[in-house]
This record gives sequence, structure tokens and C-alpha cells, in this order.
Amino acid sequence: MKPMSLLRAMLLALGASGVSLTALAQGPDDVRDYPRKPIRLIVPYAVGGGTDVLARMAAKEISERLGQPVVVENKPGAAGIPGTEHVARSAPDGYTLLMAPSGALVMNVVLRKTLPYSPEKDFTPVSVVGRLPLLIAVNASSPIKTVKELVDYGKAKPNEVTYASSAPLFLLATELFKQKTGTQFLAVPYKSSGESTTALASGQVTMAIADVPPLAGMIKAGKLRALAYTDERRSTAFPDVPTVAEAGLPGTEVATLVGIVAPAGTPMGIVRKIQDVIVDMVKKPDVRERFTAIGVEAVGNTSEEFARSITADLKRWGEVAKRANIQPE
Repeated sequence: MKPMSLLRAMLLALGASGVSLTALAQGPDDVRDYPRKPIRLIVPYAVGGGTDVLARMAAKEISERLGQPVVVENKPGAAGIPGTEHVARSAPDGYTLLMAPSGALVMNVVLRKTLPYSPEKDFTPVSVVGRLPLLIAVNASSPIKTVKELVDYGKAKPNEVTYASSAPLFLLATELFKQKTGTQFLAVPYKSSGESTTALASGQVTMAIADVPPLAGMIKAGKLRALAYTDERRSTAFPDVPTVAEAGLPGTEVATLVGIVAPAGTPMGIVRKIQDVIVDMVKKPDVRERFTAIGVEAVGNTSEEFARSITADLKRWGEVAKRANIQPE
């Protein structure tokens, strides 16, 4: 057998260790000069939801700060899996990023037996852009005006109350609600938050627990009624809506984190550049005002803090699914 060349031996060793050759090929100049071409920011859901709204705001800020176009690309379908996998398999060079909600990074892990990506192995967290508590809402013409009335209605009509669900987080949030109240609601799946909001407004379903941005307009227009806000503090956008604790359901606080992640192996110099943009972005008064208007709590944190949040959420929602006897598909 011929002796293995030193170069080939090194390449094989690197491949076995999982180190990206693309990342290694990037030297200090590559990081310093980043970005030299347009950046793609993938949204694994349809246009119009909370993740999409935050992606477009972040894209504008990154583009203005780093001097290159940031193109938002929506790749919806299959609970966000195709779009998320696309980024996981992309080159770790900072030119393909994912606007990642908890659904893609946490809920899919809890609800699926197998995934074509691992949130903890295939991505490097960059920064959380915003935290989105949810609203419990019903149609404005519904006789249900409080959470207690929703619970009573559900118990009086077991398995007749329907709820709109367009993402794994909303499914698990409703399961948590059911566990706390002893109710039985039937899920009606939709492809996007926009579709589920329209279904609720047209009376196709009884209720929904969903993110604020797609609900806000319908609530302010008087087509939907918000019963509770799933945070510890009231929403500044809807100050008259009680928190879930105030409505009698402490322990049902829920929020989705929406942040930017990069493929694993992306140089930390690039990660820090984007992280710094997000941290500075959420400090701007006009950004905070826009976030407040759509019920988003500005965050802007470090890569390490984002990673810890993912790990904690995986544990919490895994326990919820287990109690609900939800079998991964």
C-alpha cells in the first residue's frame, strides 16, 4: 500500500472531525472583508407571519450596516423543515442565514422522530432578534369573552371546540392550555399564521393561540377578540388584554424566540459581526416602537445566550409533549 500523502491525511482527518473545509479556507481577510456579496436570509415559513416580519426588518438593518443587499427568501412548507434544512446544508460562509423561530429549532425536534438537521449540531446561533408571546383569541362575534368562559365552553362541548394551528409552537401551546384546564380541543391545521387568522375571523374555528403580528390587525379592526396574552406582563400593544396568570392560568406563559442562525462552522468573526448589528438594531427607538406595535419584545443577545435558550426550550417542550402523550411522527 502506498504511503498516504500528508495533505490527504489532513483532509481525511478534518472530514472525520466534522470541521468544514470552507470555514478553514476563510482566513482573517475573509472575515474582515465580509460581506463581499449579497446575503440570503431564509425564512422557513410563508410571507406575513411574525418570523417573516422580523426577517425583513433585520435584513434592512444588516444591509444598511454591512453595505451589501440582504435578500429575504421564503421557503415555506412541512413545518419549516425544507427551508431549515436548506440552510443547514449551505456553505458556512455567512452568505446563507436562517431566520429561525422556535418552531424550526425546538418544536420540530419534539414532534418528529427524525429530522434532516439537528438544531444543536448543524447551526451556530447568532442572536435572538425578538421574543413573541402569543395571544389567545376568538372570533369577535363569539359569545366567549374570557378565558374562563372558553374553558367552560370547552368542557360543555368536549371535542367540539376547534382551534387553528399553523405551527408546532401553536400546537404545543394549545396542548399546554388543555393540560392546565382539562379541556379537549380539536386541531385544524393551516399552512401559515395568515391562513389560520383568516379562518378564525371567518368563523371556521373556535379559537387560536398564535403570534401577535397576524392577529393584531384583525383585533384592532374588531374582527377578533383577544382573551389573554401569554406573557408575565401585559402587552404594550394590547394593554387591556390580561396575562394568562391574570386570566387564571399561571404556568401557561409561552413565547417564541425568533433569531438568526448560521450553518455550523461559520467563522465566529462573521457570527459576531451579524450579532453586533442585531444587538445595536434592537436598541434603536424606532425599531423598538415598531416591535411594540406588533407585540414583539426586542432581545438582541449573544450567540452563547441564544444556544442556552434553545437547550432550555427543548427540555421544556419535550416534557409538555410527553405529558400530552404526543407520539413523534
